[in-house]
Amino acid sequence: MAYCAAYDHSAGHAVFVVISVLLFHFLISGAILATCCWFFTNNYLREEAPNSHVVEQRVEWLYAFDVHCNSFFPMFVLLYVIHYFLSPLLVAHGFVPVLLSNLLFMAAASYYHYLNYLGYDVLPFLERTTLFLYPISVVFVLSPI
Repeated sequence: MAYCAAYDHSAGHAVFVVISVLLFHFLISGAILATCCWFFTNNYLREEAPNSHVVEQRVEWLYAFDVHCNSFFPMFVLLYVIHYFLSPLLVAHGFVPVLLSNLLFMAAASYYHYLNYLGYDVLPFLERTTLFLYPISVVFVLSPI
C-alpha cells in the first residue's frame, strides 16, 4: 500500500499489489517450494535405519511450509520494506542503482536459502542437508548477469 501511495497509483492497483504479494509471492510460490523440499527430503535425504526397531520418520508437508514461512519473512523485509525506503536511490538511472538492486536481491535470495537449510538441518533423521546451500552459489553466479 505504501508503494501505491508513494508512486501515486489508484486504490484498485493497491489492492492488486497486496493480493499479488500474498497470493502469488507468498502462498503459491511457498506451496510449490515447500512441496519440492518436502519431496526432496523424504525421498533423498532421510537416513537409512540400521535396524528394524527404529521408527521411520518423515518430514511433514506443513513443516516444509513452516520452514518456507520462516525463510520468507526476512526475504520479505529485504525485498519490500528496505527496498521501499531505498527506492528513491534505486529508481535512478545508472550503474550504482542497478548494482544495489542486484545486491539486495542477492542477499535476500541467499538468506532465504540459508534459513531453509537451517530449518531442515535441525531434523536429526536427515543427512546431507548442506545440499540446501547449493542454490546460494547459483545466486552468486547469476547475479552479475
